[in-house]
Amino acid sequence: MATLVSKRYDTAAAKIEAQREYTVEEAIGVLKAMPAAKFDESVDLSFRLGVDPKHADQMVRGAVVMPHGIGKSVRVAVFAKGEKEREARDAGADVVGAEDLVERVQGGWMEFDTAIATPDLMGQVGRLGKVLGPRGLMPNPKLGTVTFDVARAVREAKAGKVEFRVDKAGNVHAPIGKRSFSAEHLVANGMTMIETIMRAKPAAAKGTYLRSLTVSTTMGPGVRIDAQRISNLFKK
Repeated sequence: MATLVSKRYDTAAAKIEAQREYTVEEAIGVLKAMPAAKFDESVDLSFRLGVDPKHADQMVRGAVVMPHGIGKSVRVAVFAKGEKEREARDAGADVVGAEDLVERVQGGWMEFDTAIATPDLMGQVGRLGKVLGPRGLMPNPKLGTVTFDVARAVREAKAGKVEFRVDKAGNVHAPIGKRSFSAEHLVANGMTMIETIMRAKPAAAKGTYLRSLTVSTTMGPGVRIDAQRISNLFKK
């Protein structure tokens, strides 16, 4: 089995021109020309940024709704009560609750991908910080997941909202769809993510912000995108 994976990987890698940096459109074209795996692989962008996340004023974090979704069914949990509970259910939330849902999560239930909360319940949801925080599931007003507009938040999550956060090494990894997507949809999603990351450049960041950019599938090699060309597109 390992030999087969290696052969497919080598065939895919042979599609990439050594030392070349591609445009986004070209890079997606190369990915689409690679031999496919036996499942519908995710397509991801990997950014290496010139920031030091140890400093709060150089943190890069946010969320963006992909115009063509990400090809994944998202399970949404909402902490709300009263009228907001009804709004969340009508918008398609998978599970909605207040104190009962807090207790359920404290008891170990974690079958959801995104958590949304109304501001009036954050006092109780805050107790879940040690459980939700490490998993990146803690509702956050900066990400639009602490809001009274729960219907909109649920719809965005279901439509393919992607949250991102720079890691300790200054990298951001984000999904932009599935390999089965059309090249046009992957390019549109990719450019949406790229623009969001570029617009999120901290004022305190000095020097080169976008150091490298690579697109890849789950089981395939990375295709380098011309970071300088991208940076030039977003120069003020």
